[in-house]
Amino acid sequence: ERNQADVFEAKSGRTDLIFLIRFRHCSLLRNQRCILAYLYDRLLRIRALRWEYGSVLPNTIQFHMAAEEVEWFNRYKKSLATYMRSVGGEEGLDLTQDIKPPKSLYIEVRCLRDYGEFEINDGTTVLLKKNSQHFLPRWKCEQLIRQGVLEHIL
Repeated sequence: ERNQADVFEAKSGRTDLIFLIRFRHCSLLRNQRCILAYLYDRLLRIRALRWEYGSVLPNTIQFHMAAEEVEWFNRYKKSLATYMRSVGGEEGLDLTQDIKPPKSLYIEVRCLRDYGEFEINDGTTVLLKKNSQHFLPRWKCEQLIRQGVLEHIL
């Protein structure tokens, strides 16, 4: 507001205010660039959270997000889900699986908390209870590993 008042005075003939006006304007533009870079970095981090945690964020992370960021996360989640359903045939293609190339198709996992029944594609169900160990397909349990339900035993 002070800058606009000085601009009005400079138009009236006070040319000594031009440098002050230019300095304030450059400062405002710099602050705007910094804010935009900060917000863009937060969006990149929120996008990375979708790939790391899946479609549901932990409450501890969601607590530190603004309402607009949560809304952006939900829109990104829906957009990604729509794209994954559109590729890969009838079942779609889950791009969030195998973020790192697997060394084997099956891995040994330990259950860190009670989860309940877990169905594998061949129709068998496995009861995931705390401290139980299982030999499961990597692609089926990778999401649960990221969520903290299972732990990969090396």
